Amino acid sequence: MTQARREAALARQRVPAPLLKRRLPSGRGAMEQPNVTGDGDVALTPAFWAALILTGVATGLFGDLMMVFLFNTAHIAFSYHLGSFQSAVERVSGIHRVAALAIGGAIGGVLWYLTRKFTKGEKSEIDDVLWAGDGRLSFRRSLATSVISEIAIGTGASIGREAAPKLMGGASGSVLAGWFKLTPGQRRLLVACGGGAGLAAVYNVPLGGALFTAEIMIGSMTLPVVLPAIVCSYVATTTAWLYLPEHSTYVGIPTYHLTDPLFVWSILAGPVIGMFAAGYIRLIGVISHHRASGRITLVTPLIAFTILGVIGIRYPQLFGNGKDMAHFIFLGGGGLLLLGALAILKPLVTTMCLSSGASGGLFTPVLSTGAALGGVLGLAWSMLWPGSPVGAYAMVGAAAMIGSGMQAPLSALALVLELTHSGFQIMVPMMAATTIATWVVRYVDGYSIYSARLQGE
Repeated sequence: MTQARREAALARQRVPAPLLKRRLPSGRGAMEQPNVTGDGDVALTPAFWAALILTGVATGLFGDLMMVFLFNTAHIAFSYHLGSFQSAVERVSGIHRVAALAIGGAIGGVLWYLTRKFTKGEKSEIDDVLWAGDGRLSFRRSLATSVISEIAIGTGASIGREAAPKLMGGASGSVLAGWFKLTPGQRRLLVACGGGAGLAAVYNVPLGGALFTAEIMIGSMTLPVVLPAIVCSYVATTTAWLYLPEHSTYVGIPTYHLTDPLFVWSILAGPVIGMFAAGYIRLIGVISHHRASGRITLVTPLIAFTILGVIGIRYPQLFGNGKDMAHFIFLGGGGLLLLGALAILKPLVTTMCLSSGASGGLFTPVLSTGAALGGVLGLAWSMLWPGSPVGAYAMVGAAAMIGSGMQAPLSALALVLELTHSGFQIMVPMMAATTIATWVVRYVDGYSIYSARLQGE
């Protein structure tokens, strides 16, 4: 072996060292496979694994708790029990819809203001502390923010429900990292795993949650990242089954089949969805910078939620995070005018709620917008070349929108498959549209729905 080869081999010694010390006869090292790297500055010690498993358990339990707040608020506001939240909204009068959201905005505004006032300077933005901080989150501020967010969604606010369990998963990891005296690098990985596991737990998407951790929150698909991410998402998801169902989030989705019209459409629709996503992301960034703050947030959620309630008299599909709106379209519901209206209105009412000072997620609002956009573009395409149902176009549109919006195509594809337990037959057009849309967003602007929301330095 030459001196250069010997030095390179020494530089690539794996940590921890393998039990079998002798290399294969070739003399080549296992770490020459790029993802099979050493632990680096994030040692996967027994203490880390113990903290990781406890983080998964805590994340699953907090996911259940957040959904208890959400479902019980929806029950109080709209007599919602089981099935479709949208159906519960449609059963009440227009005045009832406006009143429920107005009350939610009034309560949320006061509680958000008080939380921010009495926890000033404490961190409760998981993306920010991972990408530009040390991974430390304030548990009390995170818990208060999460509970208020779920209550607001239960009254019909157009924000995502995943932000709360994602935040509480990260906050649990932050606390446990302190208890186990982990290093800063270990803490960041633990917080990221908890965040992805929170998404996994409430949507029953363990693979998607693990990929979310690796692809988005850490930005690395190496084995020392992927293994903890999978373990945490698995533990959180199975723990959450104590309260949440084990079936897919979107049940009863038909098995759509690949057709020539769908395949060609996916290539043509990719750039359109990408440009739409880039505009949506830019809008999110602008309203995040100019969002209401201080005393005015005592009234701005009331105003924004009430406006949403008035719009919701005509379009009840806009109430809530968009889960039922997407489900309705995945099943083939909606005509050209309705889907076009929803594709435009859902981003507007979501950003309006966030601009009022409300806290919440964007995953499902963006996914449901993609379903509506894919549906309306698919219906228009079917006038020229029939052959595929609107639900197939909606699923492709949802994957492309969330993939380009998150700047994470792998996570998006896995999430759509796990959310629906369908889509394998149309994976090729889903991949085409998602890849093209993600490429367009990357080169047009480059922000994601997460990086666009980061506050100024």
